[in-house]
Amino acid sequence: MSYAKQMLDADPGIVNVDAAVLAAAIDALSDCAQACTADVDDDLGEQDVTKMVKCIRLCLDCADVCTAATGVTSRQAEWDAAVNRPLLEVCVASCKSCGDECERHAQMHEHCRVCAEACRRCEQACRALLDAMK
Repeated sequence: MSYAKQMLDADPGIVNVDAAVLAAAIDALSDCAQACTADVDDDLGEQDVTKMVKCIRLCLDCADVCTAATGVTSRQAEWDAAVNRPLLEVCVASCKSCGDECERHAQMHEHCRVCAEACRRCEQACRALLDAMK
């Protein structure tokens, strides 16, 4: 069981969405931020870093967005869908863009394949959480 799920289970208040869906999204957001951060480091180590500039930029953006969303979605006190919904929508867009770019490099760079996979998982988890919020 993830720490996100354990913390949601331990929350003395009422979780306003399905706790399993929320925990999966929090875990995916955290994993995606980590994968994107690591991918940037790996991209900077490639011989022709100029070919990786777009990938680096999108990974940095995605990591920042996912990190912010991890924090906001983890706080259950006074959950505000008006704040969480647009943030999750930005995550979906950022993960899609980053995942698409990483997939372009995936056959040449294993680190990009792994990052693309993390982005796709996060995109799906954020969509699932958005659906659960309806």
